[in-house]
Amino acid sequence: MKRLRETYENGERRPLPGYLLALGAYGVFTGALALVGKRTGARLPKRIGLGDTVLLTVATHKASRLLTKEAITSPLRAPFTRYEAPAGEAELVESVPEGGHKHAVGELLTCPFCAAVWIATGLSAGLVLAPRQTRLVSTVLAAVAGSDLLQLGYDRAKHITG
Repeated sequence: MKRLRETYENGERRPLPGYLLALGAYGVFTGALALVGKRTGARLPKRIGLGDTVLLTVATHKASRLLTKEAITSPLRAPFTRYEAPAGEAELVESVPEGGHKHAVGELLTCPFCAAVWIATGLSAGLVLAPRQTRLVSTVLAAVAGSDLLQLGYDRAKHITG
């Protein structure tokens, strides 16, 4: 089998083998969730309502920011990133090493858009496998996201008024 290159035709270097490994891990993750669902006899809901969709959207957003940007979760990212600077309200700017698997994992752990796919998949599976618990966790994450907005608005209002 031919080894996957890390260079595009135009010479741009990207951690393509690492990305392929991440795609494989995602496939294993979703396959394991499906297997758990089958073994437990879980049934897919006939439909997912707008309320659950909004709740999962806000919870996914908050969980992805929490995992990929917040200072408190930086020990999880540290093996795959380098600290650069603070980025505002309890968030950090971190860079990832060039090339290899550490780069691909570092990108996944610092990119809220990338992490959101995994988180949304997990939360969606949670709605099937453990709906009450998943709604509780999602509600907590959504409440924290709402609180963040209020905190930022309060801070902005303080600066405007004085």
